[in-house]
Amino acid sequence: MTLSRQAPSRRVLVIGAGTSGTAATILLRRAAIGVDLIEAAPDGNTAVGSGITLQGNALRVLQELGVWAQVRADGYAFDEVGLTAPDGTVLHVHQDIRTGGEDLPATLGMQRPRLQQILLDAAHASSADVRFGVTVEKLEQGAQGVTVLFSDGRSASYDLVIAADGLNSRTRAAIGIDEKPEPTGMGIWRVAAPRPPEVTRTDLAYGGRCYIAGYCPTSESTLYAYLVEGCHDRASLDPASFAARMRELAAGYGGAWPQIAKSITDDATVNYTWFDHLLVEGSWHRGRVVLIGDAAHACPPTLAQGAAMSLEDALVLAELLASRETWDDQLLQDYYERRITRVRPVVEASVQLGRWQLDGVRDADVPALIGRTLGPLKERP
Repeated sequence: MTLSRQAPSRRVLVIGAGTSGTAATILLRRAAIGVDLIEAAPDGNTAVGSGITLQGNALRVLQELGVWAQVRADGYAFDEVGLTAPDGTVLHVHQDIRTGGEDLPATLGMQRPRLQQILLDAAHASSADVRFGVTVEKLEQGAQGVTVLFSDGRSASYDLVIAADGLNSRTRAAIGIDEKPEPTGMGIWRVAAPRPPEVTRTDLAYGGRCYIAGYCPTSESTLYAYLVEGCHDRASLDPASFAARMRELAAGYGGAWPQIAKSITDDATVNYTWFDHLLVEGSWHRGRVVLIGDAAHACPPTLAQGAAMSLEDALVLAELLASRETWDDQLLQDYYERRITRVRPVVEASVQLGRWQLDGVRDADVPALIGRTLGPLKERP
């Protein structure tokens, strides 16, 4: 991607230093646009998460960000996915679609904290002003920009504010967009674990004690494993029981699961969360504040496209901001129109895959739905 260089007097605030926020920061700085990046977490969220599955269209954006070599070295790439019976019997091995082009693998698994650190390092290297442990207290919009009061007592004015503050975005609510994430009815247990030598791709089992049991290699020595069941009241779950609960669920599965289960001993490494979905319709901006990533749309990880959609948002928005003389409603609406036709099918298909499991539908044509959804993603966003 070639970004035209804007006058350095233009200044953008990015709220949230996750995948979309760091990507937007890197790309805007490349275009000589001034960027302040703030993150509520004091540590920059560098210790959060177990693993992440990145498909080719996500890898394509990471390549444009200039971090692909680091990601490739630290992750684990593969080009196929296995479907197994609960006892571990391999039923089918499917060649994945290379949505990022033939020069990139179909999929790469990675430890989530490592990806976060790589992106943060690149954001720092871009000479953006990066501040952790800071939130927005107040946004005041004017005809030419936004004045922001921060939690650390500072204030500043910006030509644009990019809200990349995630699924439960405070900014989304603050600018009057009422959509909120909704649960799908499923909950997921996740854990990082040592990688057995035979695990060289994602394997998925549908059915058994859980709706879905799967794992993804994240490096030469690690993987992340996940078990999807019905939603539990999170307030009723004792964190001291997380490891035992995940081992209990894993006991219903064969293949690599017995080895994985043996390593699930530390409650603090097990994460439980609900599957949610969100899709803001109509526009993703109000005035000079615009949403990207999970703040605008989110899907359950049944298609592993959440990070990819967020990275593509950053790419498209940065491209428009860098190439246009005037930053106005039309630019921000063009951003929405370019993204919504690509995001909506992904969100809908991700939800549908889960719904089929919840409803016990056994004759659903899952490969056809995945092919229809992922096939168009080979085209650049």
